[in-house]
Amino acid sequence: MKVASKVLLGTAMGAGMLALSAASASATVVCSGNVCWHTTERYEYPSDARVVIHEDTWKPSADARITFREHKGRGYWRDDKWIEW
Repeated sequence: MKVASKVLLGTAMGAGMLALSAASASATVVCSGNVCWHTTERYEYPSDARVVIHEDTWKPSADARITFREHKGRGYWRDDKWIEW
């Protein structure tokens, strides 16, 4: 019985830690003008970037002309160019 209890306790603790790590994961949608992209980090963008940060669940309105462009790394879109910093 002791072994079964330890296994059950270990499993419960592991599941709890996994749930907490998933809850703390942060994803956002960042937009610059009508161009948006997803990021897993919440950066402090330079003021001249003029970006708007939304929660990951954000959806543009039906009549919005939003283009999603994904890019890896830290940066933002300005017109058609990815600016890294």
